[in-house]
Amino acid sequence: MDFKPLASFIDRITSWRIPWAEVQVIHRNETVFRYRNGYVNLEEKTPIDEGRIFHIYSMTKIMTCAAALQLVEKGAMLLNDPISAYLPEYAEMNVRKTLPDGEFVLERASRPILVRDLFMMTAGFSYDLGAPSIRDVVERTNGKVPTRSFAEALAKEPLHFEPGTRWNYSLCHDVLAALVEAVDGRRFGAYIEDEISGPLGMRDTCFDLSDEQKSRLAPQYEYNEALGKPVRKDGNGFRIGTEFESGGAGLLSTVSDYALFLNALTNQGTSLSGVRILSPASVDLMRTDQLTDRMRDDYGWEQLKGYGYGLGVRTHTAKSDSGSLSPLGEFGWSGAAGCLAIIDPDSQLTVMYAQHLLNNQEPYVHPRLKNIVYGCM
Repeated sequence: MDFKPLASFIDRITSWRIPWAEVQVIHRNETVFRYRNGYVNLEEKTPIDEGRIFHIYSMTKIMTCAAALQLVEKGAMLLNDPISAYLPEYAEMNVRKTLPDGEFVLERASRPILVRDLFMMTAGFSYDLGAPSIRDVVERTNGKVPTRSFAEALAKEPLHFEPGTRWNYSLCHDVLAALVEAVDGRRFGAYIEDEISGPLGMRDTCFDLSDEQKSRLAPQYEYNEALGKPVRKDGNGFRIGTEFESGGAGLLSTVSDYALFLNALTNQGTSLSGVRILSPASVDLMRTDQLTDRMRDDYGWEQLKGYGYGLGVRTHTAKSDSGSLSPLGEFGWSGAAGCLAIIDPDSQLTVMYAQHLLNNQEPYVHPRLKNIVYGCM
């Protein structure tokens, strides 16, 4: 294995427009490469160092789906259950439909939202955090927005399509977090800590930071095209309430911490220390493509050509379309500030890549980084 090309790539993108980047490559449970470059604080020219905490945004979704799959394993719920069995506010949903003359009407949904629809992004939701019911719950709860209250508010919004008929990247996993709360009884963050992050020894993965952790929080940037440089833009725009534990985009973590979780999935659900968070059967189900042909038409991101969508993760299905060097069945997800997870049970390979730049250059960085990793192996 020669990882010089991967180090060169990190050097190149951090001299381009990404303030800092870090990558950890684990093969057969051993870290075979770890590298970082760039400035965690551009204004002070502080080099990126060990233990920096950052927003992982939508990579939260992988852990949310793992948490919900634990409840499926325990028989607490089934993928084909209607979510209204646990979240009664979703018992009768309206669908927003467009008539031939362009007028919008609301019609009663012909089938219920199922638990699997929350995993698969097929419930009919959007990603509109500015919807009237969401604005109302922010005001009504004085900016707290507990996770269950968020789900109750979203249920008042009409669906954008009949459940189970189309794919749309949306607030599904935030509702899935509320479903975990309703089924289990604990707050979502407490469930995550008790059942996943705590047992795996992930001390820096959480929704709310301690004072010590806040001192290690990396500044966040957004590239300003007009200025030709990244500008500081801290905060998580998906965290709309102080008590909102967003299953879709709320976690903070470090490279070392989240790699522990990802590598447990690479090992079919069991960590190197023997902690089992999921069964091999659940991991295989998670990375099984669930899309119908109609849904595949909606799943059109350039960097995901050749990938299907499983239970909350991309999954490699066609090398002829992807042009990727990773094997079929490689899976994972990414986050809004540019982090990337590569989980590959067949190759026994785990990659945790991190950066902290909104408008993250994902279509350029992620496919190249993936191919470079496999080319180095």
